[in-house]
Amino acid sequence: MKKTSLILFFLVFGFAVKGFSQATPPTDFFAGKWEITVVGTPEGDAKLGTELTRKDGKLTGELKDLTGKQTAAIPITKIEEEGTKLTIYFDTAQAGVIPIELTKVDDDNLKGSLMNMFESTAKRMK
Repeated sequence: MKKTSLILFFLVFGFAVKGFSQATPPTDFFAGKWEITVVGTPEGDAKLGTELTRKDGKLTGELKDLTGKQTAAIPITKIEEEGTKLTIYFDTAQAGVIPIELTKVDDDNLKGSLMNMFESTAKRMK
């Protein structure tokens, strides 16, 4: 009986150690490459690409026009994160600072709006 209890204890202890040792570290959901589509702007639908990286605890990056209308990258001035919501601010010469608000839909998609006027979606690029 004593031997059986000892074997059972080590078996349960082994499963517990094995289970905890395989815990995956938390992932940085918003970091990575994204394709952002803004529908219905006065200049037509816009497609922007970005690669968001975390530096010193904050997300940074720049936006690139994927339609080819603008060749220069657009610097992102600020990014705010609130749980599953992301707001990207960028500066334009014509309209000043513009926000894009995006909320997590699933692991590879975000949905929101540009300036609370134009529907926006983002898809993770792989």
